[in-house]
Amino acid sequence: MGILEKISEIEKEIARTQKNKATEYHLGLLKAKLAKYRSQLLEPSKKGGEKGEGFDVLKSGDARVALIGFPSVGKSTLLSTLTHTHSEAASYEFTTLTCIPGVIEYRGANIQLLDLPGIIEGAAQGKGRGRQVIAVARTADLVLMMLDATKPYVHRQLLEKELESVGIRLNKNKPNIYFKVKKGGGLSFNSTCQLTKVDEKMVQMILHEYKIFNAEVLFREDCSADDLIDVILANRVYLPCIYVYNKIDQISIQEVDRIAREPHSVVVSCNMKLNLDYLLEILWEYLSLIRVYTKKPGQPPDFDEGLILRKGVSIEHVCHSIHRSLAAQLKYALVWGTSTKYSPQRVGVSHVVHDEDVVQLIKK
Repeated sequence: MGILEKISEIEKEIARTQKNKATEYHLGLLKAKLAKYRSQLLEPSKKGGEKGEGFDVLKSGDARVALIGFPSVGKSTLLSTLTHTHSEAASYEFTTLTCIPGVIEYRGANIQLLDLPGIIEGAAQGKGRGRQVIAVARTADLVLMMLDATKPYVHRQLLEKELESVGIRLNKNKPNIYFKVKKGGGLSFNSTCQLTKVDEKMVQMILHEYKIFNAEVLFREDCSADDLIDVILANRVYLPCIYVYNKIDQISIQEVDRIAREPHSVVVSCNMKLNLDYLLEILWEYLSLIRVYTKKPGQPPDFDEGLILRKGVSIEHVCHSIHRSLAAQLKYALVWGTSTKYSPQRVGVSHVVHDEDVVQLIKK
């Protein structure tokens, strides 16, 4: 029996098992087996042979956004509209057969947008070049999931399921579980809160499935068996995701209003260029980008060439983005902007900068 057959068997068994107190250990074990087989499926085979053609696109710009969706939802039209890159768009499916990169120039930042071929159901198992598409999505900073507003909601669930099965977690935080494999001493299990979804016996069964008999596990929040499996495998990617509903010009205004109010959702029309400016604003917000301007002593700030950084960075990161040896030579920095109590404020390397702050670096 191949891996795909084993996965299919376990999925069927999970579907037909009733969820109650008596079956929770059995279900936890099945989920652990399923995750194990799925991770084996993603690993390249050890046997030599002809290499498959991947989508090896060089990472460039300040952030990378992967455009994912079913065929003919308007991904290529969106890329051609937002960037200076032309991606072939036609009324038939599978117009795009490889990865086409484009660059969005917004607020002084260069955001790399990757138009990936349309995903079909079963992409995680390698159907329709799905594995290459999903491998590129894992390297992105944000997933832009393109959906057709005229199609049923099940399309979004199918795409989420395909990404979930290969370890891409959308709009989720990493489970707060401390896990460390030891050489001896058995299982040390503890929690800082009341656990309602797992207990020590289930944790032990899941670890035994991965042939781990000596480990330290500490739950800092009420996590499920799935969260524990994610922590054990340690190959999960947690990405922010924006659901972009295209073709809103073909549905009623009440339906547009309903979709627009859903969390993480943006409604657009690529053909009529509706709401694309709002999409760029949300994109900027989800990527957590900020602009920091520099200033030379006795001169006005340089507002043409800002530094594009991530939210929460300190003066040390500002120094590194200019030159890696600068942080060691820094005496102090003068900062103008919303991150200070008064302008200019004299700060050290640990000071956290905000969007549109002006920084003057003073060397020793």
